[in-house]
Amino acid sequence: MELKLPELGDNVSAATVVGVLVKEGDRVAPGDPLLELETDKAVMEVPAEAGGVVRRVLVKVGDEVRPGQPFLELAEEAGEEAQAPEAPRAAPAPPKPLEAPSPAPKAPVAPLEEERRLIPAAPSVRRLARELGVDLQQVRGTGLAGRITAEDVRRAAGLLAPSELPPAALPAAQAPKLPDFSRWGPVRTEPMSGVRKATMRSMAQAWAQVPMVTHFDEADITELEGLRKRYAKRAEERGFRLTLTAFLLKALALTLRAFPKFNASIDPEKAEVIFKDYVHIGVAVDTPHGLLVPVIRNVDQKGVLRLAKELQEVSERARERKLAPEEMQGGTFSLSNLGGIGGTGFTPIVNWPEVAILGVSRSQTKPVWDPEKEAFQPRLVMPFSLTYDHRLIDGAEAARFCRHLAQLLEDPLGLALE
Repeated sequence: MELKLPELGDNVSAATVVGVLVKEGDRVAPGDPLLELETDKAVMEVPAEAGGVVRRVLVKVGDEVRPGQPFLELAEEAGEEAQAPEAPRAAPAPPKPLEAPSPAPKAPVAPLEEERRLIPAAPSVRRLARELGVDLQQVRGTGLAGRITAEDVRRAAGLLAPSELPPAALPAAQAPKLPDFSRWGPVRTEPMSGVRKATMRSMAQAWAQVPMVTHFDEADITELEGLRKRYAKRAEERGFRLTLTAFLLKALALTLRAFPKFNASIDPEKAEVIFKDYVHIGVAVDTPHGLLVPVIRNVDQKGVLRLAKELQEVSERARERKLAPEEMQGGTFSLSNLGGIGGTGFTPIVNWPEVAILGVSRSQTKPVWDPEKEAFQPRLVMPFSLTYDHRLIDGAEAARFCRHLAQLLEDPLGLALE
């Protein structure tokens, strides 16, 4: 039996082998781990879908592999290993060697492959593919999360002209060839990690798809920081840290509910706006392996302490590379907090197909004019920036969004009541 790699997740077309967990002659049971793969931004195990004896391992550490690619040969019975070499001697006649390999493997493999690859397509799309004679295994989905649409099927059947292709499906411009840098001095090269390659792809796609504008603002978080310090010990007694990011998540969720356009996505093919009735916020986490963005789900339905606990747990899994692919999918808005490192401001890139992202920089104590006391008072001020998709969001809307967020952060009692 030839084992093939299953689908690895939404929009994951390739992975790198980082561990081979079996060798030839090993006996494995269904569910035993066979490989470790680095897929975009996570490391995952590939389990055995059947039991038997490992006859041959077809990949090695460092190989780039794709869904559907054979990676291991498995004998159902140990005795099959001894029979395998005799197969050529059993069919010496001229016609047989050409005919035997053709029908024998293909008949059982096709249904197994159909079951193994989970094709992201609706029943109506599957029916259309059958009517047009299109093999869905060969179709690349251009819909949300890589789903195969009716247009993808018609395109595969040759019923759509190239001019009807959506922008995302059109060939990208070729990058110019690099010069030979070694002409001017010594150089060295190292391969990009899977995380860095995924970041390169997603950032290039976002920059090409989204016309971005960044709006800058700041919030007086003096009272909020006092509240955080007051309850920090209570959180530590429960085994987690109460950080400013947890308060930011709560304030963001409430602001997204008040400004639903910032929690939406654009469908340019249909000229529609997709509003999401859930708030899942991706939080950028700095790890030794690169930037990972796990998603905190249903943020608007959770309290600050619970958000702080979940944030710490998911950040630890990110740094240990134990995030599952689905933990980094489904976000509706993103947050990047660089306040712990430094800086006075930056312009984060929108994480397409989202339409906005918030960047937070280091808070500083500044003199702020107090009209009641007619004097400057020392206040803790947090700078932040909102990058947004100008196709959907106008500058005035972005300014109102930022003011609403700042007011929630400046009034912690109001934030708690909300």
